[in-house]
Amino acid sequence: MAKGHRSQIKRERNAQKDTRPSAKLSYARVSVQKACFVLDAIRGKDVETALGILQYNPRYASSLIKKLVESAAANAENNLGLNRDNLYIAECYANKGPTMKRIQPRAQGRAYRIEKRMSHITVVLDEKK
Repeated sequence: MAKGHRSQIKRERNAQKDTRPSAKLSYARVSVQKACFVLDAIRGKDVETALGILQYNPRYASSLIKKLVESAAANAENNLGLNRDNLYIAECYANKGPTMKRIQPRAQGRAYRIEKRMSHITVVLDEKK
């Protein structure tokens, strides 16, 4: 249990908050494994290079992540006043979301389960020093 007054606890929690520009896509209809293939290709790159990679990547997840990187860059420019040329992708990861369970009818009255997986994708940018 945390000690101190409620406002003091909130002040400490907000002091530890990450102030880097970011964007998050929740409940993306792509599995974590498939999203990570694309995220691994852009991790550590600057924003313009990452958008170029995503533009010509044939995977479905790349179109979702491209929008996410553009959104994070816009957040950096508009909310924090950062220069787009100095931004790079500091962190990008995909966490497991809920799984939709569906049934595929099979022979002799059997039913196979199909799992349609979802993910929560996060992109965090930072400014080059």
